[in-house]
Amino acid sequence: MARASWINDDTTPDLDAHVGQLEHFTQSLADGVVDEKELATQEQNLVAAMKAVEGSLSDEQHAKVTHLLAEVAAYSVMRTLHEMAQVRVANAVAAKQP
Repeated sequence: MARASWINDDTTPDLDAHVGQLEHFTQSLADGVVDEKELATQEQNLVAAMKAVEGSLSDEQHAKVTHLLAEVAAYSVMRTLHEMAQVRVANAVAAKQP
C-alpha cells in the first residue's frame, strides 16, 4: 500500500483525509455535537496511539515526533480559532445587510 502524504502540495498540511477515515471521529461529529463520552473516547484513542508508537522510537525520532505532535496541536487550535473568527465576521456583515 502506498504511503499517503501528510502534505497535499508541499506547503499545506493535509490530515483531513486521514482523520476522515477514523470512523469513531465521523460518528462523533454526525450530530454536530461532541459530548463528554465521545471526547473521553477520543482521548483514550489518542493515548493508545501514542503508547503504541512512543516505545518504538529512538530518542531522535521521539524528539521529532514530539515536535510534530506539538505543531499539529498548535495548528489545529489556531485553525479553529481563525475559522471561528471568520464566521463571526461573516455573521456580523450579514446582520448589517438590509
